Amino acid sequence: MIFLTSRRAIPAWTPLALVSALSVCFIVPASAQTNDDNPLSLVVVTAARVAQLQTDALPHTTVITAEDIRNSQAFDLPTLLRAEAGIQLTQSGGPGASTGLFMRGTAPNQTLILIDGVPVRRQDSSGSVALEHILADQIDRIEIVRGNVSAIYGSGAIGGVIQIFTKRGAGEPALDLSAEAGSRGTFNLNGGVSGQVGDTRYALSLTRFKTDGISSNNTRQYPNENPDKDGDKNISVAALVTQEWTKGHELGARIYANDGKVGYDGGGSGAPTDINEAHSKQQSLALFSKNRLTPDWLSTITVSRTETRNQNSSVPASGRSDYHFNSDSTLLQWNNELALSQQWTLAAGIDAAKENADALSFSTIDYGYGAAGLSTNSHSRSTSSVYAGLNGKIGVHQLQLNVRHDQVGGAGSDTTGYLGYGFAVTPAFKLLASASTAFHAPTLIQVFDPLYGNPDLKAERARSYEIGAQYAAAATLLRVTAFDSSTRDQFGYDSVTYKTINIDKASNQGLELSATSRLLDTEVRASLTLQDPKDDSTGKHLIRRARTLVSLALARKYGALRIGADVQYTGSRIDKDFTTYPATDKDLASYVLLNLNARYQLNKNVSLFGRIDNLLDRDYQTAYGYNQPSRGVFAGLSWQQ
Repeated sequence: MIFLTSRRAIPAWTPLALVSALSVCFIVPASAQTNDDNPLSLVVVTAARVAQLQTDALPHTTVITAEDIRNSQAFDLPTLLRAEAGIQLTQSGGPGASTGLFMRGTAPNQTLILIDGVPVRRQDSSGSVALEHILADQIDRIEIVRGNVSAIYGSGAIGGVIQIFTKRGAGEPALDLSAEAGSRGTFNLNGGVSGQVGDTRYALSLTRFKTDGISSNNTRQYPNENPDKDGDKNISVAALVTQEWTKGHELGARIYANDGKVGYDGGGSGAPTDINEAHSKQQSLALFSKNRLTPDWLSTITVSRTETRNQNSSVPASGRSDYHFNSDSTLLQWNNELALSQQWTLAAGIDAAKENADALSFSTIDYGYGAAGLSTNSHSRSTSSVYAGLNGKIGVHQLQLNVRHDQVGGAGSDTTGYLGYGFAVTPAFKLLASASTAFHAPTLIQVFDPLYGNPDLKAERARSYEIGAQYAAAATLLRVTAFDSSTRDQFGYDSVTYKTINIDKASNQGLELSATSRLLDTEVRASLTLQDPKDDSTGKHLIRRARTLVSLALARKYGALRIGADVQYTGSRIDKDFTTYPATDKDLASYVLLNLNARYQLNKNVSLFGRIDNLLDRDYQTAYGYNQPSRGVFAGLSWQQ
C-alpha cells in the first residue's frame, strides 16, 4: 500500500518508521532534568463549568498549558490545535488564510470557541470563527472538551468546546520580549508585562506578525488564478486588570483584539491579474464581578461586547467589488457555583444577548445574481438561556447532569440535556459513559439575508452517545472514547439558489485516544482518531473529513537544551471542485508532516529557539485547489524577567 501526495509517494510504513526513529533519538539515557508539570494535577473549568481535576472531567478534556505553548513555538491557534485528538484543520492557503476546524467530524460552525468564557461567533453565512487570526502569544492556556456539550454551553457546541484563556497577572511584575524571523519573509515580535501589586492584578500582551506567504491557489488545478504570494499581517493585543476590593470580591476588565490583513485567490474563478485582499477585525471587551457571597456560593456576572468586522476586496480587470460584513453581540452572563457538600457542586445561571449583523456590498460588476451597485441589509435578534448542572461523587460512582433551555429569536427554542457517569474500577482506572442532546441555531444571515437567507431554515438538533475508559497514574493520563453522534436538519448549501438549506441527517461513529506521559525522562503526547463522518441522506462521506488522524510528539531536555519533534498523519479525504456545476468530487491524498523544534537557555532570562516545519518538504493539501507551505526554517530570541 502506498500513501500518495502530489509531490512524492509516501510508503505505508513511513509513519511507523518515523515513530521508531524519533523514539530511538529521544528515549536514551541522559542526566537531564524533566519538566515538573504533571498532567494528573491540572485543573480544568470548561468540562462542567466548575473547577475540577482534569482526571475528574467526564467529557473527554485535554489541556494545552502555557509551557506547552512556549515549547511548541506555534505562532497561531490552528498550529496549536493541529495535533489534538479529534481535531482536523483545513486552510485555504498559508498563514492567515480562511481556516476550518472539524471536531469529531462536525462542521466548523458546530464547535464553540470561547475566549475567557465569552463565546466568539460570526453571524455570517458560514457561522464559523476566524481562527486564523488568533495568535498564540496572547494565549495562556487552552481547554478542549470533545463531544456534544450543548446542554452545558448552548448553541454551537455539538462537536465540542475550545476555551482560550488569555494571560492573567500574578506574582512579582514580569516582562517578556521575543523576536522571531524565518522562511518566506516571516517576522514575529511580541512583548508582554504582567504581575500583581497589592490586590491589583494586570497583564498586557502585544504581538506583530508578518509573512510574505505563499500563492494560495494551486495553479495546476486552478490555472487562471494569480500566482503571486498571498501574505499576512496581524496585530493582536490582550489586556487584563482586576481589583479585589474586599476579601472574596473582585472587579475586573478584559480586552482582546486582533487585526489581520491577508491576500487570497479566487478559488478557481479568478484571473491571473486579479488582486484580492481580506481584512478582519475582532475585538471583545468584558467587565466582570466575581463575588464570594457565602463560603459555599461563588457568583460571577460578566457583561461583554464582542464585535467582528470583515471586508473582502476584489479587483479583477472588469471592475471592483467590496463586501463588508459586521456583527456584534452584547452579552450578559450570570454564573453561580454552589458547593452542596465536599463531593457535590451545583452550577446554574442565565445568559441573555442581543445580536446584530450588517452586510454591505458594492460592485461595479454584474455577477449574474443581482444588479451591480450598492446593497445593504441589517438584521438583529435577542437570545436567552437558563442552565443548571449537578456534578459529584458517591463512593466509586461519579455523576454529571446538565440541563439547558435556549430561546433564539427567529430560530426557535429547545431544551437539551447531558448525562455523564464514571465508575472508578481502581484509583487509577475509570470507566465512562454519557448521553446528550444538542440544539444549534442558524446565524442571522442564514435566516434573514435576502440573497443567502432561508426563512424556512430549521435549527440543527443532535444526539450523542459515548463510552470510554481512563487510566491516570504515575504522570500518565490515557483516555480512550468510542462515540456515536447524529445530527438532523444539518445545514447545507444549495449551489443553485446560494441559500443555506437543511439536509436530512449526518452522523459519525468513531474511536478517539489521547495520551500524555513521561517515559525515561522523555515527554510523550499522542493522539489517534478513527471515524466515519457521513451525510446519511446520500451515504457519502462528508467533504474534507479524514477518517484517520494520528499524531505523536516527543521532547527531552539535555541540560540547558530542550529538543522536541512531532509527526502527524492525516488520511485521505474527499473534497469538491466548486468551479464546475454540479460540483465534482476530488480526492485529497493522505500525508505525513514532521516538525522539529529546539530551545537553548543561555541564562536565567535569555533563550535561543528555532524550529523546522514540514521537515520532509511534503507537498500536500487540506482543501482542493489550495497550497500549503513547504519546508520552513525559523529562529528567534526571547527574554523573560
